[in-house]
Amino acid sequence: MFGMTDVEIEIKVRVQKIGGLVKFLKKSGRFLGQSHQIDDYFTPPHRNFTAADPITEWLRLRDSDGKFSVTYKFWHMDKNAKSTYCDEYQTDIADITKLKKIFQALDFSSLVTVDKIRRTWQYRDYEISLDAVTGLGDYVEIEYRGPKKATAAKAIGAQMIGFLKKHGCGKIERDFAGYPHRLLFPHESRFEEV
Repeated sequence: MFGMTDVEIEIKVRVQKIGGLVKFLKKSGRFLGQSHQIDDYFTPPHRNFTAADPITEWLRLRDSDGKFSVTYKFWHMDKNAKSTYCDEYQTDIADITKLKKIFQALDFSSLVTVDKIRRTWQYRDYEISLDAVTGLGDYVEIEYRGPKKATAAKAIGAQMIGFLKKHGCGKIERDFAGYPHRLLFPHESRFEEV
C-alpha cells in the first residue's frame, strides 16, 4: 500500500468560460509560473497499460523547461469506473535521455507524447493549472495540496467543482480519462458534465 504522501487528489476539466477564474487567480492567487511540459508515456513489456478499460496506470517522463522527472500513477476507480484519486510515485531525474535509453533497452514501449503550456497558481490548498494542450485545447486542472486522505477524495473533488462554479466557469465537463488517453483514443468520450 502506498503512503499518504503518495496520494494525489485532483480534477481535470474543460470549462465554458475561463475569464472569471483567471481574474480571480490574478487577484487572489499566487502565480507560481508558466512552463512548457513535454510528457512521454510508456508501458512496460510485461503488461500493456492501455489494455485495461479504463486505464488505471501511467508511467511518464516529463521535461518541464529542462527539469526532468519520472512518475508512476495508479488510479483508483469508483463503481462507475471514474477516478477519485491516485497513488503517485514521482522523483526528479538528472538525464531524461539516458532514462529513455534504459526504457528502450528494457523493451518499454512508447505510447504517446503530451505537449502543453501550463500556467499555475496557488490558492489556499489548491494548485490550479491552466493547460493549453497541443491537439486537445484548453483545460483546468486543480490539485489538492492540503492534508490528504484517500477516503475524502470524492468530497474534495466536489469542493473543487464548487470552487469553479463560484468563479463563473459556466458549463464544466470533468475529464476522467486524462490527456494521454484523449490523444491515444480521440473518439472515446469520457467527459461528464458536473
